[in-house]
Amino acid sequence: MLKVNEYFEGRVKSIAVENEEGVATVGVMEAGEYEFGTSTVEIMTITGGTLEVLLPGDVEWITFGKGGIFTVDKQVKFKVKASAPVAYHCQYK
Repeated sequence: MLKVNEYFEGRVKSIAVENEEGVATVGVMEAGEYEFGTSTVEIMTITGGTLEVLLPGDVEWITFGKGGIFTVDKQVKFKVKASAPVAYHCQYK
């Protein structure tokens, strides 16, 4: 079954699916700056556009373009900035 998620007044949207590989989402975000919290480990892959990421404990933003992958620990908050629309895939562990 698919589940649609919407955050930040609809500026970030994703569709989730659960299968034999676990839970994953594909989504898009409009240009802007956002802060997310995690409940599980998240492995994010940028599938279109460019995203700047500030991971917990880091002081410098890291830029990920198409094909870029980063991992976020569970039970933390992290920030992202997009200067243009971005597409992503997220695998939850």
